[in-house]
Amino acid sequence: MQNILTQTWQDKVSEFAQLSEEMGQLHPEILEQAYQENWFKLFVPEVYGGAGKKLPEILRLEEELAEADGSLGWTVTLCAGAAWFAGFLNPELAEEIFSDKKVCFAGSGAVGGIAVKTNHGYLINGHWKYASGALHATIFTANCLLKSDDGSDILDQDGNPKVMSFILKKDEVEILAGWSYFGLVATGSHAFEVKNLEVPLNRTFKINNDIKVADEGFDYPFLQLAETTLAVNSLGMANHFIRLVEEAFFSRSGLKRYTETQIDFFTFELNRCKDEIEQLKEQFYKTFDESWMQLLSNQIINNEQLAEVSLISRKLAHACRKSADTLFPYCGLEAARKDSEINRVWRDIHTASQHALLTFES
Repeated sequence: MQNILTQTWQDKVSEFAQLSEEMGQLHPEILEQAYQENWFKLFVPEVYGGAGKKLPEILRLEEELAEADGSLGWTVTLCAGAAWFAGFLNPELAEEIFSDKKVCFAGSGAVGGIAVKTNHGYLINGHWKYASGALHATIFTANCLLKSDDGSDILDQDGNPKVMSFILKKDEVEILAGWSYFGLVATGSHAFEVKNLEVPLNRTFKINNDIKVADEGFDYPFLQLAETTLAVNSLGMANHFIRLVEEAFFSRSGLKRYTETQIDFFTFELNRCKDEIEQLKEQFYKTFDESWMQLLSNQIINNEQLAEVSLISRKLAHACRKSADTLFPYCGLEAARKDSEINRVWRDIHTASQHALLTFES
C-alpha cells in the first residue's frame, strides 16, 4: 500500500517564503493557499462569503501564520483587517465586491486624501502609504478630508474637519513602489494614489456606528482588534525566531570553543526568553478571552477590560522584540546573512515593531 504524504500549508509556506521575499510579494503558490483557506476574508460576514471564524480563533490562526512566515501573517492580518469594513458597506456594493473569489482589501488608516462633493458622488485626490498586499489587492480603502468647492474644510458636529472613508477599485488607483524597508519584504506594502477620481455615493462608509451586516462579535472595538492582531503577529514571529536560534547555536561548528559555563549561560537566556513569552502569551489570551466573553454576554466590554487588553498586547509585542535582541548575538554569522531564514525572521520582527500602535509599552 502506497503512502501518500499530504503537504501541509505550513510546508508550502516554508517552501516559498524565501522566493516571496525575492519577489517582493507573496508567491503565487502561497496566494492560492490563502484564497483556498479564505484567509483574506477572516473578518467578512458569512453572508458575503466570509470564513465563518470568530475573533478568538482568528487570533490563534494569525499567530500560526506569522510563525510560518512573517510576511504572510502580516499581509493576511492587514488585508483581512481592512476587509472587516465589509460590515459597514452598502450591501449592494458589498455583494458586488465579494462576488470575486480572490477579493482582497488593502489600505491605509492615515488621512491621505481630499474629497469634494459632486452631483454624482465625490471627487478624490490623495496619496496613501503602507498598503500591505497592494500588489494583489482588488479593493483599496482610503480616508479623506471632506472639502467644500472653495477648498474650506467641512466640519463635523464637534467642529473638527470631517473625515470619510472610501472604497476604491484596483483599476482606479496607481501603485507607487515605496516599500524599501529591510523586513516584511514580501508584504509589498507599497503606496497608492488617485488623481481626480470621481466615485459614486455608495463608495463611502463609516465604521463603528453604522453596521449594515454583522456576525456575532463583529462589534469588538476596532482599536483592540488592531492591537491584538498585531501582537499575535509579533508572537508568531518570535516563536519562529527562538526555534531557529536554538537550532543555530547548538549546530554551530565552533561550539567546542565555548566553555560549559558559557553554554549554560546561553541555555539560561534562551529558557528565560521562552518562559517570559509563554507567560505573557497565556496572560494575553486569558485577558482577550475574558473581553470576548464579556462582549457576548453583555453586548459591551467595560473600559477597564479594554485597557487591560491594550496593555497586554503591547507588553507581549515588546517582549517578543526584546527576546530577539537578547538572543541574536548567539546565532553566529548565519544570522547576519541577509538571505538566511533566521535573518529574515529577525528583520520581520523589528519591522513589525515599528507599527505606531506598538511604539510604547504602556
